[in-house]
Amino acid sequence: MPETLDAHDLALLRRSLRVAEASRGAGRHPFGSLVVAADGTVLAEAGNDSLPPDGDPTRHAELVAVATAFRAAGGPDGMVGSTLYTSAEPCAMCSGAAYWTGIDRVVYALSEHRLLELTGDHPENPTFSLPCREVFARGQRRILVSGPHLEDEAAAAHEGFWV
Repeated sequence: MPETLDAHDLALLRRSLRVAEASRGAGRHPFGSLVVAADGTVLAEAGNDSLPPDGDPTRHAELVAVATAFRAAGGPDGMVGSTLYTSAEPCAMCSGAAYWTGIDRVVYALSEHRLLELTGDHPENPTFSLPCREVFARGQRRILVSGPHLEDEAAAAHEGFWV
């Protein structure tokens, strides 16, 4: 069972859910992420931009957000103490991007397991059965992970999308 989040964390996580809903509203996959610096400044916010046929399959919301935040923070020193809030558990690719850009903490809503229940075998969302905690556990530095949280709220953006 994940730990309880404080009101600030919950507000930021819900903001990632609103970004996911906006992404869906724009005709893209319903995922959203934001990166917050140690001082509380939102460094980046991104929806998913990987929808075929024109999207880039590497432009998941988390990857775009952490790359943008890294540049906004001026590099690794500016990322110390940063948190990635995301509407769904980061995949292996996005976990790697979070690791390499210096994210210190990940807070996510929808688990990979629950996401798979919603997407099934949809060709636009092939998934790994590889929790982000396992990816991070293989790294040389520690990344704190908190989730899943608000899974029912996060699932709402996916309902009826993957049909």
